[in-house]
Amino acid sequence: MSNLTGFLRLVAALHLSATPASAEVDTSLFSQDALVTPPEMVDCTLTTGEAAQCAKFVVKYLPDNLEIGPFCPTTLDETGGIWDWDGENPGVYRLNRAFFEMLNGLGYTFYDEAGNIYITDPGGGTPPAQDNTCLMATADEAVEMTMLIPTTPVVADAPTDLGTVAKVGIALDGVPIFADAPSVLETGHMPALDTCGGHIDPGGWYHWHGTSTDMQTVFGASGLDAECGLAQSASAQFGYAFDGFPMFGSAEVDGAVPTDLDTCNGHTGPTAAHPEGEYHYHATAEFPNLPPCLTGVQAEDNFSTTAAMGLGSVNGGGGAGPGHGGPGPAGRRMPPGFDKVAETLGVTAEELMRALDDAGGRNADLAKAAAALGVTEEALRAVLLPPPN
Repeated sequence: MSNLTGFLRLVAALHLSATPASAEVDTSLFSQDALVTPPEMVDCTLTTGEAAQCAKFVVKYLPDNLEIGPFCPTTLDETGGIWDWDGENPGVYRLNRAFFEMLNGLGYTFYDEAGNIYITDPGGGTPPAQDNTCLMATADEAVEMTMLIPTTPVVADAPTDLGTVAKVGIALDGVPIFADAPSVLETGHMPALDTCGGHIDPGGWYHWHGTSTDMQTVFGASGLDAECGLAQSASAQFGYAFDGFPMFGSAEVDGAVPTDLDTCNGHTGPTAAHPEGEYHYHATAEFPNLPPCLTGVQAEDNFSTTAAMGLGSVNGGGGAGPGHGGPGPAGRRMPPGFDKVAETLGVTAEELMRALDDAGGRNADLAKAAAALGVTEEALRAVLLPPPN
């Protein structure tokens, strides 16, 4: 962390401590279409070990009446959803012929000679047959998710950075929110998103990877010809983060663009519910339009599912699971020489990849990864930097 970043975060924490206490989570704002049972207040434990009250939400695999997709196109002549490409020529793209042919020119081939897109169901139990496939999971109507949100936010000693597929919060439509999906550069595979920024987890449930109610701001800023079918409002509340602070679109309640955001894209200012001011997060005009970190303390065990696999399941844990770039049935394209690197460290390639994923993925904390592997950080750096040939 740079000295400037540390200073800005300190200022944000001091500013928060001087503002009026935020109101409790308003469960009446949530759509009934998603709820299995009405929200209830329960005892919970924060990650600091402190006892607290949490709003407990049990939601369906998909809210009633929420139309999702398209995700992966079947052929190059069709248009699917979107993808945030972070390689050469980065940006948000529609999944169409132009995009896939661009990727082919960069060495990522997602289609055969006839123009058929390689598609894999990451929850199907069969690894992809190709190095590059478009991932599209199947919904499971029986799956339920349980989430815990502290009713009264508590500012943490330091913000929590949100790495790949980190837990962000819950939208007012009841759909869980997760951070950026894994990069094709890391996995070789593309877990396609629909034009509202969501897709189905390998466990069979739908979730957001962006602020779905403000996608048109993203498309307008990037010049992309796309449209999210949900009602769009840059100033509306999108949901609550897992620390209990509310999340809004990219504009203030009066339509103005905020200019005093901290490093987590948050600030204290007036909202419709609190014209006197409360701390809240804002979306951005760039995808993924979500906070890069959370300012408050979260509850322990704040997300779980009844699914047999995927994020939040007994088998999937809380990190990047199968189909989200982690080892598992969806497969993983290991970088050249990766098995040799793992062998040098005395671990398997799968153990090494999982440790790097759990430590932050593309921005992995190598000290954390080394500790998980039982090796020194120096040893890990020696074999990873520079990359093996």
